[in-house]
Amino acid sequence: MDPTRCVIGVDIGTSSTKAVRYDSTGAVLARHSVEYPLLTPVPGAAEQDPDQIVGAVIDSIAGVMHGVEAKRIDCVSFSAAMHSLIAVDASGRAISPCITWADTRAVAFADRIRESGGDAVYRRTGTPIHPMSPLPKLAWMRETSPDVFAAAARFIGIKEYVFHRCFGRHVVDHSIASATGLFDITKLQWDPEALTIAGISETKLSELVPTTYVIDGLNRDIAEKTGLAPGTPFVIGANDGVLANLGVGAITPGSVAVTIGTSGAIRTAVTAPVTDSRGRLFCYVLAPGIWIVGGPVNNGGMILRWLRDEFGSEERETAKRLGVDAYDVLTQVAAHAGVGADGLLFHPYLAGERAPLWNADARGSFFGLSMYHRRAHMVRAVLEGIIFNLHAVMEIMEETGVRAQRILASGGFARSALWRQIMADIFDREVVVGKSAEGSCLGAAVLGMYAIDAIPSLDAAIEMAGLTESTRPNPANTEKYRALAGIFARIPVLLHDAYREIAAYQRRM
Repeated sequence: MDPTRCVIGVDIGTSSTKAVRYDSTGAVLARHSVEYPLLTPVPGAAEQDPDQIVGAVIDSIAGVMHGVEAKRIDCVSFSAAMHSLIAVDASGRAISPCITWADTRAVAFADRIRESGGDAVYRRTGTPIHPMSPLPKLAWMRETSPDVFAAAARFIGIKEYVFHRCFGRHVVDHSIASATGLFDITKLQWDPEALTIAGISETKLSELVPTTYVIDGLNRDIAEKTGLAPGTPFVIGANDGVLANLGVGAITPGSVAVTIGTSGAIRTAVTAPVTDSRGRLFCYVLAPGIWIVGGPVNNGGMILRWLRDEFGSEERETAKRLGVDAYDVLTQVAAHAGVGADGLLFHPYLAGERAPLWNADARGSFFGLSMYHRRAHMVRAVLEGIIFNLHAVMEIMEETGVRAQRILASGGFARSALWRQIMADIFDREVVVGKSAEGSCLGAAVLGMYAIDAIPSLDAAIEMAGLTESTRPNPANTEKYRALAGIFARIPVLLHDAYREIAAYQRRM
């Protein structure tokens, strides 16, 4: 690839869209992001305005195009959050909000599917039966919003919505499709039984294409707003989870990627589909011959944001006065507590939980709280609880034969030395942080380069990801965490029925 040429990686996330412009080596030349709200009009809802997200995509790309000629852009390649669902009419106009992965209103429908043979569907689709995914969402919409369901010409995700606005076509890549619960990850086609459960036919879904699919002919109005040439190749790309693996170079055996953004996930690459006997892991397509297996957690950085917003007024004021990030001040508070928060555990299930529990009714709790504990202990317990939860997912992965030799970390948390050390100690593995803070954007860019034949293989991601930090476990700390991990894992089992009862009570409020 000509060193004067550029590629743009775009990540359509849950809380913002990010665009990053890279040179041929993967070095960052420009970055821009645009935030948007998550709407919660009723209990369990987690929606967004799809047109607002289209605007964020346009503005993000425009933000990285300042000072660069359009002819220097070789391609724009996309990452997007999984599991979104939008009902659209025949013209492609949204007739429903964008229902995100965090929406739990389909919980009863997920339970029905699971209890009536859902395991076979999971085995073929690789998507756990959970209200996060479009399969139960469609069943829920069909029963609770029959007018919208009947009026819909198609049911699509947010990236499909963006591409339709850009090119007037409904196309979906194998990776996003493999997170719908409607797609056979071995045959790479829509799954007939899943479609029957959802109550739709293939004609209600987008055209399936590989993750390396290239499309051009950009809408001229959007081209003008972004600063791109109408003929700029757009690579459809993949979902944010599998591209986060690619973006940190975790595509070889033994390399496990851990991402903590709004939510979180732990994943590794495999050369054939892998599912779990109890339906606790996902398996999604990255590219031909590469699948990504792992588990997503609902409760990642959003928990730290909750902590900052609801209990961190002092830290926010300190950060404002010093001109630093409030999250950095919070982690400094946590550093004043001992390893394991002196026996205080936090279960971070404020948004229900996907892996390892797959229980939308799960709720957060502190356990072990005593008069001895101070605010610093509670902050540290929150940081540790998020990592304990991810570690529990890794243990499930290892039951399938996956072996983790080192952890490749990405997401905002990776900037914190304390959080990296907590992860290394709980996982008892080396934690490596790549140079890119936007793993999914870099992953999208690498996939884009591969799609247009600018690089010979996806292995180029390993070098592009680079290495900025390496944190090794402290054996004494690991021993303390090992003693607490078993207690942490037992509490949700003991509270299973209580979770259901308190969630039912909250829904009546």
